[in-house]
Amino acid sequence: MRLRPATRADAPAIRQIARAAYTQYIAAIGRDPAPMVADFEDQIADGTVHVAEVDGHAIGFIVFFEQQDTMMLENVAVDPAAVGVGIGGALIDLCEDAARAAGKPSVTLYTNVAMTENQTLYPHLGYKETHRQTDGAFQRVYYKKSLKRSDR
Repeated sequence: MRLRPATRADAPAIRQIARAAYTQYIAAIGRDPAPMVADFEDQIADGTVHVAEVDGHAIGFIVFFEQQDTMMLENVAVDPAAVGVGIGGALIDLCEDAARAAGKPSVTLYTNVAMTENQTLYPHLGYKETHRQTDGAFQRVYYKKSLKRSDR
């Protein structure tokens, strides 16, 4: 597996991975989850998207960017056929390493309240719930992980 910045050519694969990863939540949320309607072309142009690829094919992606005193992890998704082999963890590690390199003391993220698996996963990875709020039509749970230089 190789992690690298996304290019314009990756946009269709990223969109397909997002659709495959998030379709299961449409009924619970009552609409397409935000990652399914994201403007990946703009995010790629901004340099905020990285992909995990195997044999030249994108199998996962992450979107993160600096935001004040934190690194904001906006989206991470793995092709459902590749879940469970460490791709998501490697992408999150990439974000945390980028935060450290940028001198950010933490990573912040959110998940939809209906994505209950994430509310177990993120605490397992060291993220602590900070608050819940409604953003537009989405009910979100926010998490933050304080980073130490020696983490990892």
